[in-house]
Amino acid sequence: MRIPHRRAVLGAGIAVAGSGLLAACSGSTSGMDHSPMGGDGKPSPKGYVSPGGKEVADAEAKRMPGAERKVKLTAAATRLDLGGRSVRSWAYGDRLPGQEVRITAGDTLALTLANHLPQATSLHWHGLALRNDMDGVPGLTQRPIKAGASFDYRFAVPLPGTYWFHPHSGVQQDRGLYAPLIVEDPKEPLKYDKEWVVVLDDWVDGVDGSTPDAVLAELSKGMGMGGMDMGDSGGMDHNDMDMHNMSMTSKRSPSPKPSGPPRMMMGATSELLGGDAGDVAYPTYLVNGRTPEDPQTFRAKPGDRVRLRIINAGGDTAFRVALGGHKMTVTHTDGFPVAQAETDALLLGMGERYDVLVTAKDGVFPLTALAEGKKRTALAILRTGGGAAPKPSVRPKELDGKLLQAGQLKADDSVRLKFGRPDRTITFKLTGGMAKYDWAINGKKYDPAQRYPVGSGERVRLSFVNDTDMWHPMHLHGHTFALPGGGPRKDTAIVLPGKTLDVDFDADNPGLWMIHCHNVYHAESGMMTVLGYRK
Repeated sequence: MRIPHRRAVLGAGIAVAGSGLLAACSGSTSGMDHSPMGGDGKPSPKGYVSPGGKEVADAEAKRMPGAERKVKLTAAATRLDLGGRSVRSWAYGDRLPGQEVRITAGDTLALTLANHLPQATSLHWHGLALRNDMDGVPGLTQRPIKAGASFDYRFAVPLPGTYWFHPHSGVQQDRGLYAPLIVEDPKEPLKYDKEWVVVLDDWVDGVDGSTPDAVLAELSKGMGMGGMDMGDSGGMDHNDMDMHNMSMTSKRSPSPKPSGPPRMMMGATSELLGGDAGDVAYPTYLVNGRTPEDPQTFRAKPGDRVRLRIINAGGDTAFRVALGGHKMTVTHTDGFPVAQAETDALLLGMGERYDVLVTAKDGVFPLTALAEGKKRTALAILRTGGGAAPKPSVRPKELDGKLLQAGQLKADDSVRLKFGRPDRTITFKLTGGMAKYDWAINGKKYDPAQRYPVGSGERVRLSFVNDTDMWHPMHLHGHTFALPGGGPRKDTAIVLPGKTLDVDFDADNPGLWMIHCHNVYHAESGMMTVLGYRK
């Protein structure tokens, strides 16, 4: 087995800023501007639209905010039952995932978040084209919500779809702080008998003393094996080791408890992901907060038409998903309809969502989410009749059948981006690596004062050039882009190592918008930047 060469060199650590954002590099990058931050934590961008500016208010008014849906949410430390395993973590309430928020397209969401955590937090509404000052990025669009404080989010929700929300503060998302946001279509064209939300996650928090912050600290030291190049093993017999699941560090002492055991993963490989599959060896994987040993059971009748809304809320894991004994018909990705396509399995990067329809057969069937390249699985059960439940280790043959990814889908005609040449092209080189854990965009770590300018009304092309040995699910806030060749409308897309992905979007939502890798550890290490609308 080939072990990725990039993991053979010991790198220097990186410093984590107290706010949870990584210390930014100074200097300039072609096409990128720098602007000062205001004393209230909001930017004072000279020549740029402010998150609370008139342009943002005008764009919100055009969405014609409708009836108000009020929600109260509390973020707090709590004990969570994962099914056979109890852990201390942070969550919304005392459940995992947090209670879903459901609203009808055209309504206004009025949600108050009370922060009972020991540190500041925020809420980002993943996938929504909402007003900029509600986007939930501390230090860019709002002040951090301090411990003991609360914040009122209020914004119109114009478009239906499957979305979710999570913090944009440090690596908090890799705890239990996430929940689905389902925006129902008042003119729903699909016909189905049941609907289930399926949230996938990779879990480390509270297991043997581990925390995401400790994982980040470990990764930040870089990867090394005392100078040994695992790409040229010198006769080492890799058959004697499970290299997909081996957790390793350099010869430095592992982090002491309560930081937990080493969690750095090496040797997890996937052809689908272009080689290296992930950085973190998670002890378990979840569907709707349950381990495979005690999975959630969905019940239906034979012949029922079921809509599954599948969300990857993981921190470092792509999931290959299949329902044993069934075909899935893909209807949406990232909230937008696609030309329907039948498949056995789907691949979801972190942050991606897919809606599928299945016609339930008679019996008991595994809904399996394989942690791609990591060999382990998450599990839920579909039961329409009698019979024994599948074992946690079940691997339905559909996982190895026809597999669809976003690039193989086409946008539904109703949402296809109209043809047009880009007015502006912005190139984002994805840079860095495991050796120094110096993930960045165009060689620069995240700095909230840096902006790549766009103009309202422009057709903008984003060219993601992946110069790294790792795949990256790239996420754009506040907009959806179109994949090439009439591809689907998305807000998150996988960019494979050594590849370039060009996506187009219409600049129709003014403000300052994050664009970043949705691997939470890559983002927090610096692979984030900002698109800024010019006044």
